[in-house]
Amino acid sequence: MKFKKILILKIYVVLIYFFSCFAHSQNADIDLLRSLNKNRNTALDPAFKAISNSVVPIGIAAPVIIYSIGLIKKDSTVKKQALFIGQTFLVSAFITTALKHSTKRERPYVTYPDIDQAYSSTGYAFPSGHTSTAFATATSLSMEYPQWYVIAPSFVWASAVGYSRMHLGVHYPSDVITGAIVGSGSAYLSYKMNKWINKKRLKKG
Repeated sequence: MKFKKILILKIYVVLIYFFSCFAHSQNADIDLLRSLNKNRNTALDPAFKAISNSVVPIGIAAPVIIYSIGLIKKDSTVKKQALFIGQTFLVSAFITTALKHSTKRERPYVTYPDIDQAYSSTGYAFPSGHTSTAFATATSLSMEYPQWYVIAPSFVWASAVGYSRMHLGVHYPSDVITGAIVGSGSAYLSYKMNKWINKKRLKKG
């Protein structure tokens, strides 16, 4: 079991490293972005802007609403589920910010002026913060509520967020893929952290 945990962590690190290297190779990355951004249906821009803008409200609202339900019902399990989802949000934000400041990758429209910037964005590009937050939320929700009617819409929404970042010209494909890995990995990492903390508490008790 311990070997399995170490293996998963190693795979996670290798994937981030791989896409970090891929991000600096640029050619395939920018070619795919150009095909998505320059050939896009601009009539869909408002819809994809709305999808991008939904990330933070949903990421914050999900744990707050679930925690409120737990308070109303006086259900400690529901409150723990809400805290886990909120924790995943924070872990994802921390890892994403650390990667952004360590790689310092410029936005695609800065490096390639032919990319049409259809959304206002600041800061560095790698990885996509919107995508990591969306996948952190989708994964943590799916882990706590493993029903198809939670899992399917959660990941459809998270994938739409990732696509929207390329459609709007503010992220490379490698930014989005790495963001998805960071977000999903943050949920797994938070789950393992909580399990370890609970085990320590039980030993002390």
